[in-house]
Amino acid sequence: MRALLTKIEQASGLDRFGDRVQQVVQGTLRGQRVRDLLHGVWLGHPLHPAMVQVPVGAWMSAAVLDLMPGQRRAATTLTAVGTLSAVPAAVAGLNDWAALARDQRRVGLVHAASNTVGLALYGGSLAARLSGRHGLGRALGWLGLGAVGAGAYLGGHLAYKQGAQVNVSVSDLHLISDGWHSLAEMAALPQRELVTRQVDDVSLVLYRHGDDVTVMLERCPHQSGPLGEGEVREIDGHACVVCPWHGSTFRLNGGEVVHGPSSNDQQILPTRVVNGVLEARLP
Repeated sequence: MRALLTKIEQASGLDRFGDRVQQVVQGTLRGQRVRDLLHGVWLGHPLHPAMVQVPVGAWMSAAVLDLMPGQRRAATTLTAVGTLSAVPAAVAGLNDWAALARDQRRVGLVHAASNTVGLALYGGSLAARLSGRHGLGRALGWLGLGAVGAGAYLGGHLAYKQGAQVNVSVSDLHLISDGWHSLAEMAALPQRELVTRQVDDVSLVLYRHGDDVTVMLERCPHQSGPLGEGEVREIDGHACVVCPWHGSTFRLNGGEVVHGPSSNDQQILPTRVVNGVLEARLP
């Protein structure tokens, strides 16, 4: 399986088709509010993996009921719930997929293809059940469960091996030693400009507003973009930093995510000023 997944990651032949699909997705889901909704910005957590719990749970429950006598109606209902709820979950997944790196999009394409096959099989299963052909419905349901199971395996690879839609910057906290670390002389920090500093080889962004200074991890949680090279923009009365790679936007006075594709807040470090020197430590 490792060798197969590596081949999929390196399958550049998928890029031609993937790039076209990406353009279609981005052209269809144009509004920032729509994209943020589907990314899960409002939830503080990627929406797609939360939404897939409904179809997967319904389909697995239907498979169990199919093994029990007298449960045809309940199994049909659960098959319908899973099939219908899979559609919005897929839309959220496509929205996330369109903002990934190419090697991630290659695996994501196969993930989506496997789930599409599973959804088609479950659609056939539902049609067979509703027409009274419950034996065929059960068979198609079990085949569909196998297909979505393979898709789930690929989704796990995307998240846990390739870091798709996970907070890739928070691991930097594990590299910072305990205690307070000197960062800069307060008098030398410019107002409302991004400044980068390093602590234990971890890059940080400093932003001074009046007598307050925000210190946050520089690597964007989405794809490790350099926030220190980003643009400062005021949104709803708050100074925000916009990642130069994919546009993820975070408030500079708290780290909250304002716009995706990141759905995670950026980590802020506690600060203090001692004898005119700005210091920061782990949360």
